[in-house]
Amino acid sequence: MSTQWPPTLAPTGQPSWRQRRFDRDHALGLRLTLAATAAFLVLVPFALLTVLVLGAWAPLHRLDTSVTDALHGYAQDHRAWVLLMRVWTEVFAPMPLRAVALLLVVWLLRRGARRLALWAATTMVVGGSIGPLLKLLVGRDRPELLDPVARAAGYSFPSGHALNATLAAGVLLLVLLPYVGRGAARVAVWVAAVLLTVVTGLSRVALGVHFTSDVVGGWLLGVAVVAATTAAFTSWRAHSGLRSVRPTRDGVAPEVERHPGSA
Repeated sequence: MSTQWPPTLAPTGQPSWRQRRFDRDHALGLRLTLAATAAFLVLVPFALLTVLVLGAWAPLHRLDTSVTDALHGYAQDHRAWVLLMRVWTEVFAPMPLRAVALLLVVWLLRRGARRLALWAATTMVVGGSIGPLLKLLVGRDRPELLDPVARAAGYSFPSGHALNATLAAGVLLLVLLPYVGRGAARVAVWVAAVLLTVVTGLSRVALGVHFTSDVVGGWLLGVAVVAATTAAFTSWRAHSGLRSVRPTRDGVAPEVERHPGSA
């Protein structure tokens, strides 16, 4: 009696593993894998940047120093610019952004969108907790400047302002996208999210309290956290039988806009 190896199964009329894996509507494992891979790919440059900062890589140090010195010289000659950057960095500091996120969570809970509220809260809490921990682990000092135009306490890498601005912009964008139209309003929401993230980070370098790599690190970490929590949420959606969505186009829970309590 001969035995075939590897064993084959008789056809049952059911889709094969490969077919299920690549089924656009039912491939939960594939969607989760792709989303997790996207988050991982964002973490790779962040991890590389962290290693370069820890190793005091000379080219990065020269780039950071040259940008800081150039912006500091500009700030000393333009007090109105300094005032604008100070106002921006205070208005969009971590605590005000967390307060806005908390209001969003409360609003979602009142609409019955408990899981969506949990996603928003988890994203802000996880990202906001990782940042201070990494600051302690890396222990990078802030720029030392003669006649500084601003001061900040604590370690430098990654920038907490840049991180929290990215988290808040990502959460607000992905929750509110279903409430805007397909045209100019959608573009405006995207532009507002990008401006919030970019200008908040720029303000920290312009004021001389962070290096450029600190801000880039905050941005990368924020994007990675939003990508990871969004991957988890969209995987839950697929497991629950909800329709597949593209978060950057549809938001994470487009049905909440029409049917409160469905997410």
